[in-house]
Amino acid sequence: MSFLADDAQASLLSKAVVTEETPFGPDVLVYKVAGKMFATLGFEDEVGRMNLKYDPERSPELRDEFEAILPGWHMNKKHWNTLVLDGSLPAALVSELIEHSYELVIKGMTKAQRELLNDAS
Repeated sequence: MSFLADDAQASLLSKAVVTEETPFGPDVLVYKVAGKMFATLGFEDEVGRMNLKYDPERSPELRDEFEAILPGWHMNKKHWNTLVLDGSLPAALVSELIEHSYELVIKGMTKAQRELLNDAS
């Protein structure tokens, strides 16, 4: 099963305490958990492109294995990947990568921030 931009948006918004904002203008949706960005979603030639934070040690493997996973566009290419949502990536993989990005951002928060997040969800 393939994963497209509508699927990505629904998955991103299903996470606890997530906001969807447009700080870079109306063409790029930014997803934050407790004010910290963990994903962006935009379009190029009507194809969704999603930036996700990722473990820099595993990123090269993903980029080698999947043509639709690229270094993060307009992001720190060491820590971010761009997923081209053209239907070529398995849905399970995209879901896993969204979850990983979300968890990485939460993991980087202070204990107090994580506790507030748990209270809010």
